[in-house]
Amino acid sequence: MFGTALSQLRYGMAILRNRRIRPQDLERIARDLVATLAEFGEPGADSALLPGQAGAVDPAVRRTVTERSLRATARAAARHTAHYRRTFGALGLDPDTLTPETWHRVPVTPKEALRALPAAFVSAASAPALMTLTTGTSGTPTTVWFSRAEVEISVAMSTVSAVLGQGLRAHHTMAYAGCSRATLPLLNVEESVTRIGASFVQIGTVDPAVALDRLATPLGLRGKAPQITHLTVSASYLSALVEEAERNDWRPADFGLESIGVGGEVLSDPLRERAEAVLGGRISTAYMMTEAVPSGGTTCTEGHLHHTTEFGHMETLDPVTHEPTPPGAVGVIVQTPYVPYRDCTLLLRYATGDLVRRPMAEPACELAHLPATSPVLGRWSGPSSLAVPTRSVLDLLEAEPDVPLPARHALEDRPGGPVLHVLVRRTPATTLLGRLRERATTAGLALDDIVLHDDPATMPPTGPVRADLREHTFESVRPTVVRAGSRT
Repeated sequence: MFGTALSQLRYGMAILRNRRIRPQDLERIARDLVATLAEFGEPGADSALLPGQAGAVDPAVRRTVTERSLRATARAAARHTAHYRRTFGALGLDPDTLTPETWHRVPVTPKEALRALPAAFVSAASAPALMTLTTGTSGTPTTVWFSRAEVEISVAMSTVSAVLGQGLRAHHTMAYAGCSRATLPLLNVEESVTRIGASFVQIGTVDPAVALDRLATPLGLRGKAPQITHLTVSASYLSALVEEAERNDWRPADFGLESIGVGGEVLSDPLRERAEAVLGGRISTAYMMTEAVPSGGTTCTEGHLHHTTEFGHMETLDPVTHEPTPPGAVGVIVQTPYVPYRDCTLLLRYATGDLVRRPMAEPACELAHLPATSPVLGRWSGPSSLAVPTRSVLDLLEAEPDVPLPARHALEDRPGGPVLHVLVRRTPATTLLGRLRERATTAGLALDDIVLHDDPATMPPTGPVRADLREHTFESVRPTVVRAGSRT
């Protein structure tokens, strides 16, 4: 354990001085955490001090670390990337004079700039090793490069998170039902799970019927739980699983799921309730995006999204003016992932496009020491996305059994306000339309009208979701699965 103490000391000093992080230090910390679990069964009381565990920090210390981190990140970007060298030179900005109060002088980086020329954001001082792409559901896929050291650091922190956040242990089995082209998330999950001693199953975004069969099939492995215990999935693919499970009368007893981690898209409250009712397991969600890894957010018990200050700097800005969003208003998340966690693709004030609402008052929850917003409401796509955000639409639609999942919808701008078009199962009954209109009015949605369609051809164009990234298999004949409690 003395070696672990030295690793923690070296890691802490690297952060305080903004020096290069030794990946082997984080790997040692993660490895000894796993060893502690194997010996004692539970992590120690000091686990809250481990990297990424959102421990409370003195505000004065946090401000000092924030200023140093912002300057170090801006310095590296201005010296070693083509994009920020031009930007800082044109504005006459000196990275070493920036403070949290003057950080607004750095221009916001639009997502389109990274998509157009990703090499302009890659540090000339780095050694690019892994190219990963975003899914592209909101436009052209975004390219982000990572060095080998960044990957190793990310895996080590994912291991700590899986142990402490998801409760993963050696007898568990994790299934990843995300698209196989999501290189970094897939690599992180597989490596962290197997380092803990648990088992890993790559399902992908296959036909939901096939995925349910795989989740229900007994594993028959010595020392492991009888079935898959943990599932990682996007919200839209989870909705596709719920649709298939409800249609074919699957029950929680058919599965062995203890935990379902949902990310990448908006998770509505009705979908959470339906998923828990048909699949079982505790559903959790967090916020992270490829461009800002490892900076992200964690949901508290009161439902706020709290953003880490250890790995990056988060701002909430008006999507048009880029002025700070006042309390109670909606803005976009703007991220600056810090060096030394990032050394390859460097981003300053990166506009993610993800909409959140700032709270009217500071929360009093267990994570109150971290900046808080609402959960992600949707993506910025114009004024209508502020008036009728995706989360409000999904809360409305995913509670209705006559709306097939994933819910297909489109907002059409009209002079009197946006019109919501919805795909339903059959020729819509008046009761469904009336119920949706009444619930939309109660929720305060600024809609001019709701129009129902039972034919996709009559719908306006709808945005893609991650469940559409369907992967094909040769399993043309599904295996017969014996469900728990079934009669033969």
